[in-house]
Amino acid sequence: MKVQHVALAVVVAAIWGFNFVVIAVGLESFPPLLLSALRFTLAAFPAVLLIGMPQVKWRWIFGIGIALGVVSFNLLFIGIDIGMPPGLASLVLQSQAFFTVLLAMIFFGDRPRTRQFVGMVVAIGGMAVIAADLGVSGSLAGFMLVVAAAAAWGVSNILTKQAAAPDALRLMVWVSAVPPIPLFIMSWLFEGEEAMAAAMRDITLVGVGSVFYLAIISTLLGFGIWGFLLRTYSASVVAPFSLLVPIFGMSTSALFLGESFGLVRVLGAALVIVGLFFIVYQRRDPIKATAA
Repeated sequence: MKVQHVALAVVVAAIWGFNFVVIAVGLESFPPLLLSALRFTLAAFPAVLLIGMPQVKWRWIFGIGIALGVVSFNLLFIGIDIGMPPGLASLVLQSQAFFTVLLAMIFFGDRPRTRQFVGMVVAIGGMAVIAADLGVSGSLAGFMLVVAAAAAWGVSNILTKQAAAPDALRLMVWVSAVPPIPLFIMSWLFEGEEAMAAAMRDITLVGVGSVFYLAIISTLLGFGIWGFLLRTYSASVVAPFSLLVPIFGMSTSALFLGESFGLVRVLGAALVIVGLFFIVYQRRDPIKATAA
């Protein structure tokens, strides 16, 4: 990879890692369903009016929108809201790589390589260590919700692979247009009209900034750069950079939110990262034609 492209990959990992700090901050201003609804609304509009239609079938757009926007991020936000530490959430969510391999094996008959199988076992061991420690501290329910969010993300990865969109940013914009209406309805039903009105009435610059970061920086800019890198290089070259996300997530959470990591959690995190490395790393294929 060119040096500037390596830098872009690291920047995206940093953006997505810091994203979890922003989520925690945003949840101080908005209930989780409403925060998720606002995030996807801003990511979709007015972008859908300015960008062309994605060259994929509508069923993939709706499927990805439900799996990723309505289910995965919803569960993530709720999990953090009820006590899952943001830094650990950034790590556990990366188990989407494990679920992607597992789902591909179930639905498409893909056989995981020995290296991937070993990685899955190691990652599961690390998750079990983290779950045991969180069970003692009382945030096990949040952990389970984030695991479920990772599973839903795995579903969205399978759907995205099937969609085979030529432009990842354009697809993400249109996918972001799917969740707002269901999420606003769910927020009204489960969080209540009063909570929604209070959040909007007492909105602060910090709250606005959190929505802006989640929608524009993390979603549109992050996925836009990531899509460019995947078009320029093979997935085996780009994918390992995603392992930097929990490193940035855990470090920034500790720095800005004071999240602490005991020896047990560090051990579990190390096992998960090692396991995920074995899952996502492949021998590098010849580099695709690079963009100018």
